[in-house]
Amino acid sequence: MTYRQAAAQVRALGAALLARGLGPGRPVALLSGNLGAARAAGLCGAGGRRALRRSLHPYALQSGDLGKLRHILRRLRPGLLFAEDAAPFAHALAVEEAQGIEVLSALGWNALMAEPVTAAVHAAIEGVDPDGLGKILFTSGSTGVPKGVPATHRMLAANQQQLAQAWPFLDREPPVLLDWLPWSHVFGGSQNLNLVLRCGGTLWIDEGRPLPGAFDRTLANLREVAPTLRFDVPRGLALLLPALEADAALARGFFSRLRLVFSAGAALPEAQFRRLQALAARHAPRPVPVVSGWGLTETAPAATNAQRVDAAPGGIGTPLPGVELKLLPAEGKTEVRVRGPNVFHGYLEDAAATAAAFDAEGFFRTGDAVAWMDAADPDQGLRFDGRLAEDFKLSSGTRINAAELRLRALGALGRLARDVVVVGADRDDVGLLVFPADPAVAGEQVRQAIRAMNAAAGGGSSRRVARAMLLAEPPSLDAGRSRTRAR
Repeated sequence: MTYRQAAAQVRALGAALLARGLGPGRPVALLSGNLGAARAAGLCGAGGRRALRRSLHPYALQSGDLGKLRHILRRLRPGLLFAEDAAPFAHALAVEEAQGIEVLSALGWNALMAEPVTAAVHAAIEGVDPDGLGKILFTSGSTGVPKGVPATHRMLAANQQQLAQAWPFLDREPPVLLDWLPWSHVFGGSQNLNLVLRCGGTLWIDEGRPLPGAFDRTLANLREVAPTLRFDVPRGLALLLPALEADAALARGFFSRLRLVFSAGAALPEAQFRRLQALAARHAPRPVPVVSGWGLTETAPAATNAQRVDAAPGGIGTPLPGVELKLLPAEGKTEVRVRGPNVFHGYLEDAAATAAAFDAEGFFRTGDAVAWMDAADPDQGLRFDGRLAEDFKLSSGTRINAAELRLRALGALGRLARDVVVVGADRDDVGLLVFPADPAVAGEQVRQAIRAMNAAAGGGSSRRVARAMLLAEPPSLDAGRSRTRAR
């Protein structure tokens, strides 16, 4: 789709939505993956003053009882549900909360696009209010029910300007992305999609996923598209690295015009950082920084970025232009709070959660902890030090830094593990739940890796893992936690 075609869709879709009386009181919810959502790309700007709420989420296909989806529909009260293909969502569309809502699929798209574009549509687009609602994304609900985060046009636009000032090459070289990251998440749906739109770049939607059996499609796509930026999560990079190391032609193409690799969503293990650096040194025609940052759905999302070519592994950088961070001691760590033009103003129809989210000076209480990369040199920036709620104490009263221990465990397990969860609250010692990278991973392999990690760490119970459990199933979205079967 060209920009000219997208602009025409914006106007036609705007006419159809205005004719249906849709807007802030009657929003649109999207039940689609990225390819389906691309058909509804006009939703990005069609609403104007009647700015539409968009809900892009995976809850309809990754859940059994659909409890979180039903909560979202009750909170959102949409006037239209868009599903590229209604068949996979039949279970979701049958819930009580979806009854009486118009459902639009690809079959009805042409009729929607035939709505005549009137002067009211042009007036709505021209009259967009910077503080008007652009879309709503919902949090994961991992510690409760999902919360709706309204994003204004100002938040989204400010965040893109902040990124452009941090990475000036964006204004000289329109970015090219091959991106799988879901638009139901702020990383893919706000940062990456909007970055391409803001800079006049090209977005190739990758239907691959960082999962066994689905990642081959990503590799095939990378043989056809050489990106200028690679945005990913550590799990994706863990699958990409061995493919690049084993295939020099793929690596040369991948790095041929790459400007940087940006990892977020979780801390990048140092071993992955070093392997990426070695590959770039071997195949890239110019230095390729491997950087990270920090942000949340509530910050649109970027709040900090590593902006140095020589950024060290584990760093999340320094605040983006216009962002203020407040650092406070909290339970032996440093809590970080944030304020800026990219920060939201409150949760959707949840006054209690909103009141608890901000302090007296208007800083958003993130619940995250940070630490200096080098306390003697603040220009080195910060590193993520875990979520305060994830740390716990053993029965001895010893506090466990779950984020630090998780990173050490991932480094020790290497290619054996896709992820780990640190457990042991109120127990005598620390344990691990291990999600193996392959069903063939044996317990003895994990045991040996953890023993080596413990030997290298030394120290007491806070740095040693006493037990581990291999898990045969992924965490359960319905349970909001790791409800899995052990093996």
